[in-house]
Amino acid sequence: MQRYFIEMEYKGTNYHGWQIQPNAVTVQSSLEKALSTICREKILVTGAGRTDSGVHASYFVAHFDSVSTTLDDSGFLQHLNGFLDKDIVIYSINKVKENAHARFDAFSRTYRYYINQNKNPFNQEISWFLRGDLDIDKMNEVSCLLIGTHDFTSFSKLHTDVKTNDCTVDFAHWEKKGDSLIFTVRANRFLRNMVRAIVGTVILVGRNKIDKEDMIKILKIKDRSSAGMSVPPQGLFLADIRYPDNVFIKSIREKN
Repeated sequence: MQRYFIEMEYKGTNYHGWQIQPNAVTVQSSLEKALSTICREKILVTGAGRTDSGVHASYFVAHFDSVSTTLDDSGFLQHLNGFLDKDIVIYSINKVKENAHARFDAFSRTYRYYINQNKNPFNQEISWFLRGDLDIDKMNEVSCLLIGTHDFTSFSKLHTDVKTNDCTVDFAHWEKKGDSLIFTVRANRFLRNMVRAIVGTVILVGRNKIDKEDMIKILKIKDRSSAGMSVPPQGLFLADIRYPDNVFIKSIREKN
């Protein structure tokens, strides 16, 4: 039995998130069906995380075990991509150590949230259209408050099954590119709905509805109702996942 890591990307618009759900099409179920069919064995796939319905991944990693020799065929990757829907692309499959784990071995993850400030029909499924001026300097000032290890309960979906709401953020920054605003945040782990809740709260700062002191109180109070709304899912991308080098038998391609 050999363990493999898959590098992939997907557009989440037509999926009910990554994780398998009853009576719903998900990325995980689609991938397991494709691999099981081609390898002619039952394949179970474990992802590096669980993106919600409508959320995308420009970089995602998953692992699975297989005894199939077809994975060594030169045309396997092309065959697999041909079997999958156009919204999912696999661009590498790599052998890893038998105990390597796509979720637990990851030491950092990066998300990006895209806001489009001019209506564009081609960006509706991959960004959030938001009218009005935003003070990016103030938004970056309060985003710096997120850096470090904090209890992010105020930005977490309620009643989630986790042992701790502590996360360590080492990067959080807004930038403007043309008509787009892009928020990039990197941490060792993320809570359910955390990035979308952070964006919804920082937007209030950009609109001068709340200030830096309010943001400090929201972090400390550990109450989801104190923070802003959860912004729509279509603007959110899982953009990068990092692993220790010693996880791999053969190094996977790094993403910037």
